[in-house]
Amino acid sequence: MTEKLYDEDAYRRTFFAHVTQCLKKDGKYLVSLDRTAFYPEGGGQPSDTGVLNFVNVLGVHEKSGEIFHTTDKPLPAGAAVTGGVNWSRRFRLMQQHTGEHIVSGIAHRLFGGDNVGFHMGEEFLTVDWSRPLDADQLATVERLANEAVTKNLPVRAEYPPREALSRLNYRSKKELTGAVRIVTVPGYDVCACCGTHVAHTGEIGAIKVVGSQNYKGGTRFFLVCGAQALEDYGEKLKSVAAVSSLLSAKPEEIARAVKRLLDENAEQKHGLSALLEKFLAGKAASVPANRGDVYACEEGLSPEALRRYALLLAERCGGTASVFSGPDGSLRYALANSVGGDVRPLCKKLNAAFSGRGGGRRELAQGSLLAAREQLESFFGDSAERVL
Repeated sequence: MTEKLYDEDAYRRTFFAHVTQCLKKDGKYLVSLDRTAFYPEGGGQPSDTGVLNFVNVLGVHEKSGEIFHTTDKPLPAGAAVTGGVNWSRRFRLMQQHTGEHIVSGIAHRLFGGDNVGFHMGEEFLTVDWSRPLDADQLATVERLANEAVTKNLPVRAEYPPREALSRLNYRSKKELTGAVRIVTVPGYDVCACCGTHVAHTGEIGAIKVVGSQNYKGGTRFFLVCGAQALEDYGEKLKSVAAVSSLLSAKPEEIARAVKRLLDENAEQKHGLSALLEKFLAGKAASVPANRGDVYACEEGLSPEALRRYALLLAERCGGTASVFSGPDGSLRYALANSVGGDVRPLCKKLNAAFSGRGGGRRELAQGSLLAAREQLESFFGDSAERVL
């Protein structure tokens, strides 16, 4: 069994220990110690990293009470080592974990439901909640969580005696036996937890909900805490400044500027669509009527325009119209018939001949081909006439 120094003092950055064993695995080494301040991965919290003497600790995990440190070099059994925890990483995780406790405690008390899973990452923390939470509810949770931060409340981690534990109303994802470690944020949360936490809520810094989504009948929401929140704000501020410069608008006016730009773009697209419709109708009208089956290659047609031109040609020619667009080797196609024919057999033949994908109804099909334009001439031969 490894003595867990992080359990007693989450702020411990260095320690002395002895190597109890060292196993080679997949080009790395699993080193166990008689004592450690490295937190092992578990409960949604990533492991610590750092060094043992001059050997890098890449990750840490626990198995049957023994803690194994994955290192890039071996350390002989019996060797004395000095361990150093990557403190900036550890403290970020402490900020996140304590912030999650406060948020989950508030959400549980106000709106019911439970935290059924969470994960701390480098950029944000995810929390999976067992019931739906809307934007207003999450905003309330965020506001109250930041009030807890400003109160700079003590955060206690302890192992209550069995009698005291039985009287506690605490959150837990599963039934626990034996000694149970309880983390308490007075007035906000009481939860069974083995992770590392800050000593006072003021050390968390800002807590911000940055997004949410429906997840398995409940809600998955995303948090940033402390250093993460500052970095997130900085990145978004850069984005706002960049958009502000591109639009020649003040930061507080960019939403209106974007709306104006989108409206102008929609108007231009509508105008271009009308012009394209006239152009395609004119091209179709220039083809002799009732010509029969035809095919055409056109540059730069969107899937919608491709479909529309095929329908116009089919109506004009009185047969099946096959229209292709795109670069050689990656052609898109639309097949249409307006006189009761069935384009699906032709669609299957094209797909089989040119490794294509696509399908549709009797009167209209669309897809894509790995073909060049000159290959289409051989494919159609005398069965369809090419129109320019």
